[in-house]
Amino acid sequence: MSKKKKLPHIPELSARVLNHVKADRKRLTTLTLLLALFVFCILLAAIGLTVLGVFILQWAGVISGLDEEMDMAAIVIFMSVISLILGWVLLFFSIRIPLKPIHTLVSHMNRLAMGDFETRMENKGMLANHPAFKGIRDSFNKLAEELEHTEMLRGDFINNFSHEFKTPIVSIAGFAKLLKRGNLTEDQRIAYLTSIEEESMRLSYMATNVLNLTKIENQTILSEVTEFNLSEQVRSAVLLLESKWGEKNIDLQLDFDEYTVEGNEELLKQVWINLVDNAVKFSPRCGTVILDITEGAGTVTVTIGNAGPEIPPEKMDKIFNKFYQTDESHATEGNGIGLAIVKRVIDLHGGTISVNCKDGLTTFAVTLPRGQN
Repeated sequence: MSKKKKLPHIPELSARVLNHVKADRKRLTTLTLLLALFVFCILLAAIGLTVLGVFILQWAGVISGLDEEMDMAAIVIFMSVISLILGWVLLFFSIRIPLKPIHTLVSHMNRLAMGDFETRMENKGMLANHPAFKGIRDSFNKLAEELEHTEMLRGDFINNFSHEFKTPIVSIAGFAKLLKRGNLTEDQRIAYLTSIEEESMRLSYMATNVLNLTKIENQTILSEVTEFNLSEQVRSAVLLLESKWGEKNIDLQLDFDEYTVEGNEELLKQVWINLVDNAVKFSPRCGTVILDITEGAGTVTVTIGNAGPEIPPEKMDKIFNKFYQTDESHATEGNGIGLAIVKRVIDLHGGTISVNCKDGLTTFAVTLPRGQN
């Protein structure tokens, strides 16, 4: 019987979010106190100027005898009114100083909203380096960088995905026209139909990956948790890709015992299919793909390695980003979705994934908890 359970990693995520919220609240409190202090100083200056003005007028004899003709209440009211007037005048002309970073922030936010993701806030003004304003500036710049990066990935994805979709569609249309003309031998007809079938499956695979990614990204609760044989599932994933590794004459080395885990069986199946498919894709003809499963303290680790081109160190942190491809020439099939799905599914299960490239061997290690309690 399936059951729904909360994500094991949610407390960590909540702690990180809570720390960010506390830091933001502290910065906002500091900013509020700073503005309040500025207003207080302005009002204090206004009161000081008023008192000074009264003494000057009294010293000049303009309001001589003020103490005898006006009682204390009148003096207080007079000074209060003058102080408020002076305070508002001084505040009106000086408030631009502390509010200038805020005006700059609003201006840059408007530019960001209009699609200018290259906009950045800089250190300008006497208060720009204050921790409160600096925190706001750094947060804005980080947001702009993330949006710019996402926009670049989106643009690359549209271009790459359009190319990936166009190629099989053109092939299908071309072979369909040849079949429509007739006058083909039986071998030609079968070959064309086989190509149409393969290209159709390729389109279906890409569309399914996009739909799966969208579905998984919107999923926050790990549902349909069951206990199943992980070893058997990995072997099944290998068999599903037999046509690919068989065509390249890949030597598969599977050496592991039987292990069971708790999780969403269908989601984890996508993990092994994507990782094995990647290992086969980037292996040279007649190469080797190694699969191993080991047990830890309450965990199980699946390792999938292949000989072939190594992932550059500067690209290691980006390979799990959606739509990202290490092969910028697009000489190999793919659309940068598979590893994004893998990472998201593993996160949902409270596991981890790491990649290591050494001596011409690229290895992905997936560690999962044995249970989902």
